[in-house]
Amino acid sequence: MYVTQENLSIRSALPGDAPQLCAWWNDGKVMAHAGFPNGLGTTARRIRVSLKKDSDEACRRLIIELDGRPIGEMNYRRKDGRTAEIGIKICDFGEQDKGYGSTLLRMLIRALFGDYGYERIVLDTNVNNLRAQHVYEKLGFRRVGVRENSWRDQLGRWQSAVDYELTKENFEL
Repeated sequence: MYVTQENLSIRSALPGDAPQLCAWWNDGKVMAHAGFPNGLGTTARRIRVSLKKDSDEACRRLIIELDGRPIGEMNYRRKDGRTAEIGIKICDFGEQDKGYGSTLLRMLIRALFGDYGYERIVLDTNVNNLRAQHVYEKLGFRRVGVRENSWRDQLGRWQSAVDYELTKENFEL
């Protein structure tokens, strides 16, 4: 995948991106919202091997670039025939709260609906991540449920998640 708009781009992650992904994934500050306040403790080699298995049909890790510089990641995976599950993380804290998340999500959603044939997109976020919930709802995602105390983070604390969905007919391409 390669999608661009002005100075932002979303591209498929390549094995050469493994060191950058490793740095982000092992940073507890970056990964805390996903339940890993101590980071993932992975290696660039493991990530490189995993990236080689990505495919447009099953799942794809994506690199977000601003003016050609990596600032975060996105991903999508096929849940079933025409449903994709997505995620986004602006990993460069200096680039957060600038509106890039909404623009990048719009870009990815357009590609998934318009170019990849998906009809429905789902995602979830931590119940405490109000900023993300605001962005998702602004884009037209509909809250479909809350899973109370549905998983434990790396430190054993119970976490709750909000589930969202967006259908092609409810999104303006």
